[in-house]
Amino acid sequence: MTPPTPHPLPDQLPGSAGKPLLVASGLRKSFGLTRALEDASLSLYPGEIVAIMGPSGSGKSTLLHCLAGVVRPDEGGIEYDGRDLVNTSDTRLSSLRRSEFGFLFQFGQLVPELSCLENVALPLRLGGSSRRRAERTAAQWLDRLDVGELARRTPGECSGGEGQRVAVARALITGPRVVFADEPTGALDSLNGERVIRMLTDAARESGAAVVVVTHEPRVAAYADREVVCRDGRTRDVGGLG
Repeated sequence: MTPPTPHPLPDQLPGSAGKPLLVASGLRKSFGLTRALEDASLSLYPGEIVAIMGPSGSGKSTLLHCLAGVVRPDEGGIEYDGRDLVNTSDTRLSSLRRSEFGFLFQFGQLVPELSCLENVALPLRLGGSSRRRAERTAAQWLDRLDVGELARRTPGECSGGEGQRVAVARALITGPRVVFADEPTGALDSLNGERVIRMLTDAARESGAAVVVVTHEPRVAAYADREVVCRDGRTRDVGGLG
């Protein structure tokens, strides 16, 4: 498959006025004696897709988790839409993750006891939507990602590629402003992996969501507007792709 035409650069994005949506600077994070991040920084603009590249153990997943408010850095600052995330309460962070952030993981992490339709509807249900409304919206997202026929199946009855497209629908159903994707194609073959990343980036561009995708695969990074390399816990912005 041929990667899409690169998205506009940050200063060309409609309404961005060159102002980033998410800014992290000077991040440091250790787990015991292991230093995962050492002065890492990243800026994300509205509607932009950024790929964080790097080898295993480079700190790229830790960086993503800090950006998403899942892990608090030991040092450094993170601002989302002008708000300080490092010192935000756990309750507020949980609210952000339900309403303004979407998540996509390497193995989907779908709830095995629920149907695919119920899995996709879950974020809306947790946000207070009625079951009928949530499942109607979930069905629309499943159709949009060409897996509508899987609505009543459980994740165990789906292939890896199908399950990951269901997970993409779940990540996008709330209309998040930022989607955090951690190795979203890592468990898939090349054909299914490319299909998933294309669907994710196409749907995000249509909805205006920004995406931070952690990957070690150049073919996945090719769908991003910009690449940030993470190595030994430090980041280096290598600019636009394509």
